[in-house]
Amino acid sequence: MDLDSFFVSVEILKDPSLKGKPVIVGGSAERGIVASCSYEARKYGIHSAMPSLTAKKLCPHAIFVKGSYEDYSKYSSIVTNIVSDRVPVLQKTSVDEFYADLSGLDTFFGSLKLSIELRERIKKETGLPISFGLSSAKIISKIATSEAKPDGYKYVEHGKEKQFLAPLLINKIPGVGEKTFPKLQEAGFEYIHQLQNTNIETLEELLGKWGHDLWFVAQGIDDSPVVPHSDRKSISCENTFDADSNDPEFLQTFIVGMVEQLAFTLRKENFLASCVAVKIRYTGFETHTQQMKIEYTNADHAIIPKVKEVFQNSFDKNRTVRLIGVKLSNLIHGQHQVDMFDDTEQHLKLYSALDKINKKFGSKTVTRAKTMEIKERGFNPFNGMVSE
Repeated sequence: MDLDSFFVSVEILKDPSLKGKPVIVGGSAERGIVASCSYEARKYGIHSAMPSLTAKKLCPHAIFVKGSYEDYSKYSSIVTNIVSDRVPVLQKTSVDEFYADLSGLDTFFGSLKLSIELRERIKKETGLPISFGLSSAKIISKIATSEAKPDGYKYVEHGKEKQFLAPLLINKIPGVGEKTFPKLQEAGFEYIHQLQNTNIETLEELLGKWGHDLWFVAQGIDDSPVVPHSDRKSISCENTFDADSNDPEFLQTFIVGMVEQLAFTLRKENFLASCVAVKIRYTGFETHTQQMKIEYTNADHAIIPKVKEVFQNSFDKNRTVRLIGVKLSNLIHGQHQVDMFDDTEQHLKLYSALDKINKKFGSKTVTRAKTMEIKERGFNPFNGMVSE
């Protein structure tokens, strides 16, 4: 199940005069990234992650709305509660997307009937448009949901998965993007039925392991399970020093390293935080914790200044520190790598590149130079990470 143009839909609930107009959520016409846009805006070629300036050129009369993750989190929670009340197994993959395993319900109720009633209940109780795809596999259901949008549903009967996929363009498959699709087109593949009719070895030779997986998807085969979700409340990191320190530059650099690791974990696991806290334990075990509310984000450069500010407000330079820690809390699911409401295309691309490197070679492969300096001195700010 996927809430249609979720951010825009929430903004329309708050201001009904926006309905039917080209609405863009994210930043302003001068700066920022498009976080979401209405279907009326999409007609002009506008899409998520596009620079706001570009969107403004494509549609000069578009209405830009700042956006509020607090409102989106509230409505997401309402929908989550409605769905979890009716389905046996629920996986929430982002603030606006859910997988539900309805296995066995056909015997007693009917999976399609339940899905339709659940969709109608969500629409009635929240006023939000929502689409769903029902099938025997997660990836087929995701593709079916995309085909059902806006505000519709699509049921793919078991045994008809290949038939459903066959006429679709290959880039309808999640993961086939602006790099993979042209490569497949160059090799003569444009529609999914062409993948269905080739052998697996050809795709493996062309795309490696992804080619192997892609062949099975094209056949309508996907056995990945719906994994029950349990929302984290916070994520934290702390370190006890071998020798106590009252060097503010060293301590600040240490917490920057912690933020790097925590923010990377948030992005990897699809979370945003709206509260930062710094914990300081002085020699003698007296412990102080101070926190600050921030805008929802998972970007290092947005979190680091706030953490530094909290540290500076709470650190007693006349005392030595035994332990220091950083905690990010008030977590919500969010599919955006950085704060698209306030950020730039450069930051978006930077975090995307850094995260790819750190996912491939290890989460500490790329760090700030300052963090590297203290690691070379034998200190590791990446130890001791805890989630709740």
